[in-house]
Amino acid sequence: MADLKAQKRQKFEHAFEVIRDELLAHFASNGMPKDAQEWYRKNLDYNVPGGKLNRGMSVVDSVEILKGRALTEDEYFKAAVLGWGVELLQAFFLVSDDIMDASITRRGQPCWYRTENVGMIAINDSFMLESAIYYLLKKHFRQESYYVDLLDLFHETTYQTEFGQLIDLITAPEDHVDLSKFSLEKHRLIVVYKTAYYSFYLPVALALHVSGVKAIPNSPKDPFTIASEILIPLGEYFQVQDDWLDFSGTPEQIGKIGTDIIDNKCSWCINTALAKATPEQRAILDANYGKKDSVAEQKVKDVFYQVGVPETFHKYEEDSYKKIIGLIETIPEGGLGADGEVKLKREIFKSFLDKIYKRQK
Repeated sequence: MADLKAQKRQKFEHAFEVIRDELLAHFASNGMPKDAQEWYRKNLDYNVPGGKLNRGMSVVDSVEILKGRALTEDEYFKAAVLGWGVELLQAFFLVSDDIMDASITRRGQPCWYRTENVGMIAINDSFMLESAIYYLLKKHFRQESYYVDLLDLFHETTYQTEFGQLIDLITAPEDHVDLSKFSLEKHRLIVVYKTAYYSFYLPVALALHVSGVKAIPNSPKDPFTIASEILIPLGEYFQVQDDWLDFSGTPEQIGKIGTDIIDNKCSWCINTALAKATPEQRAILDANYGKKDSVAEQKVKDVFYQVGVPETFHKYEEDSYKKIIGLIETIPEGGLGADGEVKLKREIFKSFLDKIYKRQK
């Protein structure tokens, strides 16, 4: 199983090399000088392929499930282009987010803006990562009937993610703690708009378009609406898990030291604690949350345990699982769509859920 996953990743990474070379060739064809070409290559190599690649690879996996067979080379490459489009979008978000948050490291190396000679040029570099998506869509999908749907989907998802980023930035700036701005509803909005749309809905919606699944406007049976109704709660559940693991997981388990408390993050854990805290416990949270101090951090953790954050999370996890399974089961066994057409299938959503249910990292 691990070998198969490694092979899939290797094949997907090879597609990136082809895509990157297309972008560089187009850049050079516009008369760009050598030093600019080298800069763009470094920007692409440093920021795009280094993560887990789950978002991008899920486009390919979803297309395979929808087609119900191995993909031809052409089908695979088209799916991979869309998958790398998602990874380019992610890179654009991360490069700019790191500047906004004054972050130090990303994926175990210095943030792009902190590398030698880059600095605020990283702002333009982030724009180039985003714009690369639209060059690739034009090159590979201009002739397709769903080309405008792809453009619309990327633009809308980018806008939605920026909604979430704005709420996050004004609710929980790292250098100014004000827990009165926090709430479970604020957390939900941040998660849905900043994470769920681009991490969960976007990859599947792209797979639906490239596989030939047709939208049914203004219908309760529209595959895209149904996909969204399953994937947005799934993305919300994923982020709540992430917040929980940041609080409860060990560095050996999750591969990092949890920093949500000292970084003043508007996480599910603090919002759950705020909703349950007595006035005395609330005063402890107000006095200690967001402080770069291990003693203050422990005081916050103690309140989390006192108000039952662990028990609340485990109930939330079971309730979310049941809810999402129920939504998946509204899709007919044979799939959803017209006869003779590619249909929306339960397996897409089950594969997402199986990967994250009770995960430990």
